[in-house]
Amino acid sequence: MSVLEQETPRERPRRRHGLRWTAVIVVIAAVAVGGVVGMRWWQRQSTAIVGERERSFPAVDETQLSDSQIRIVDTLKREFQAQPPGTKYSEGNAEAWCADFVSWVMRDAGQPLSNPNSGSWRIPGVYTLETYFRGQNRFQEANSGYHPRVGDVVLYGDASPFHQHTNIVVADDGNTLTTVGGNEMGEVRIHKYRLADISGLAGYGVLGTR
Repeated sequence: MSVLEQETPRERPRRRHGLRWTAVIVVIAAVAVGGVVGMRWWQRQSTAIVGERERSFPAVDETQLSDSQIRIVDTLKREFQAQPPGTKYSEGNAEAWCADFVSWVMRDAGQPLSNPNSGSWRIPGVYTLETYFRGQNRFQEANSGYHPRVGDVVLYGDASPFHQHTNIVVADDGNTLTTVGGNEMGEVRIHKYRLADISGLAGYGVLGTR
């Protein structure tokens, strides 16, 4: 005898009602999982935030670079290829990590920064990063006519396509910058763009001479 034949007429509608709710829950769960997978796919496949997103590390002519610049380029290339989680750069803290990435790269390349509030090598905020460079007389306003060099730090304001953000220059031909930054769509990414196309650019933290 089947289960349905064992049920009373009063029990059968309840069972059908339960089956309908089970089906609804399964559909909702499938949509939720699909949404997460879709979001991760979009983050991996999305185009550039601005300009062009480079999928491979650019060839950098090191013949005219200082030892400090070469170390920075080498560090950026290694981290871009490794794609570690952002907590590597933030000392394990779950936070926006673009400034942490800049701080970590500079320390690894022998150009450590110093947090003006704590003295730590790590500067987790973009505004504090700008404060540091200003305090070191190493900040150049975006409209000053300064042309950034390899290893300089770019700082963006809220009005920029990146919003409040920071990354590091690996190439500059006078009109076009190529940068490597952390926490760009959750990854270490490379962007190439014309400076004329960027609004909200705050300025540059100039690489030291060590």
